[in-house]
Amino acid sequence: MAIKRFEELRVYQMAFEAAMRIFELSKTWPKEEQYSLTDQIRRASRSVCANIAEGWRKRRYQRHFISKLTDADGEAAGTRVFLSFAFHCGYLEESDYIDLDKTYDRISGGLVNMMANPDKWCGPSYLVREDGADYNIDP
Repeated sequence: MAIKRFEELRVYQMAFEAAMRIFELSKTWPKEEQYSLTDQIRRASRSVCANIAEGWRKRRYQRHFISKLTDADGEAAGTRVFLSFAFHCGYLEESDYIDLDKTYDRISGGLVNMMANPDKWCGPSYLVREDGADYNIDP
């Protein structure tokens, strides 16, 4: 089945679910973190999704596509840093931290694989198929 919308990409779906999970978990964090760690991690996790969406819309041009996916991967790395701070500050349970960290590792892996094989992703939607692309979000 051809992929017509960025929401159909597994890497986007995983990033969106992780961002929503972070949003829910961060609701209980201390008030003094509201404009620092809470805001930063929410913005970074949402930015992963936004950059994937922008990359999808720019896939006519491989360099633009790769640039936006590079930005998404950078935001995923930033999210992992903020997750580490949240865990070490005692705001996240260890199981939540480990699960989310693994999820962002998988997201980064998928993005790196897409960047390494942009020709499989760039071009008209009717040609782009996840099942036929060298793309694996699992390590």
